[in-house]
Amino acid sequence: MPIIEVNHVTKEYQLGHITSLKENVANVYRRMAGKSIHKREDFKALDDVSFSIEQGEVVGIIGHNGAGKSTLLKHLANISKPTKGSVIVRGSVAPLIEVGAGVNPELTGRENIYLNGAILGIPKKIIQQKLDEIIQFSELEQFIDTPVKRYSSGMTVKLGFSIATSLDADILIVDEVLAVGDLAFQRKCFDRMEDMIKRQGKTVLLVSHNIRQVERLCTRVILLNNGKMLMDGKTESVTDAFFSLSDEKIKKQSSDKAFLIKNIESLEEEIEVLNISLINKEGQSIEIVPYKSDFSIAILVRVKQEMSKLTFGIGVHTPDLLYLTTIHSEGNLVIDKLYPGEYVVECKIDKFPFLPGTYALLMGVSEGDLARNIFYGENIAHFQIVASEKNRIPITVRGGFIGLDAKWGIKNEVNK
Repeated sequence: MPIIEVNHVTKEYQLGHITSLKENVANVYRRMAGKSIHKREDFKALDDVSFSIEQGEVVGIIGHNGAGKSTLLKHLANISKPTKGSVIVRGSVAPLIEVGAGVNPELTGRENIYLNGAILGIPKKIIQQKLDEIIQFSELEQFIDTPVKRYSSGMTVKLGFSIATSLDADILIVDEVLAVGDLAFQRKCFDRMEDMIKRQGKTVLLVSHNIRQVERLCTRVILLNNGKMLMDGKTESVTDAFFSLSDEKIKKQSSDKAFLIKNIESLEEEIEVLNISLINKEGQSIEIVPYKSDFSIAILVRVKQEMSKLTFGIGVHTPDLLYLTTIHSEGNLVIDKLYPGEYVVECKIDKFPFLPGTYALLMGVSEGDLARNIFYGENIAHFQIVASEKNRIPITVRGGFIGLDAKWGIKNEVNK
């Protein structure tokens, strides 16, 4: 029997409208006269969402801002009730919905530990046994008897995470809180989560915009978009679909040049980047690149005044701005002087090494011996690497971004 069941859940809100005093008075008279008034528009934060989760599953919930992720988690944590449908949760829930959720700011850290334990139905004796462990993990020994309202947001998250993951709840719900706090504590959080997942077999629901985090921790992912469930399946296939969705959104935004280009200095007075594209061996512009194939990056620029010692740089990053590599023209292409006019700068790449997925280009231009930056842009061109019949992905390659050309062997050290 599933530990969580979500059956055709819809959550509607009324969108507020700012009205003038004159309109408010007019609406009063309309009511008195029995006439209809303008109703506020209904907004569906969740729209007929259904799924079930088995005990011990680790499920990620992803989607753009406003997709309905946090609304869904609040229903699972019994913080909110659906307009239509039902949510069935069989077991105790430890929610980490947002910074400070479940923590009373007027109570001390120690008092909050007992309060949260009591809410989860855990006997006081058990809480006392785990008290030192919770305080030690939170790194708040010095402040544990201080009211939480005097904590920073990071300290509050540390306390909340330590309580939720130390007490014996059946289901842990985590919404973005792993993004708060210092790197060392985030490392501890990951280790604790992996221990709960692999050793304790807890049921975990994780919402995060950090897709790498989701890919690492989750065995299954649900993709929400505008309140609807688009996909529910294996982590890799759903995250790939999310990246494609994000890529389409970025491409639409990319029509606005101001969105793409970050001017470090006066771009329009010196040099203008008119176009950047990927070109295959046949000279065609492409957006889909076969795995380990050759292609060129062509940059069309308009130089507006005489310039000297120009250096061009190209980089590759993921849609979520994880920077993977950069390469500069310095030492390979010498441009002592460039006069006003239009030019095509070409960068040829042999056997592009990145594994199938969606990627984007960044680009920069600098001038002079001191490398004065005159142009910098991210998300300028987007492309997909795909596996072809000719260049299949080796079965030995799993995960990551680059497939290493490795050879394995074994030797018997006893019988040399």
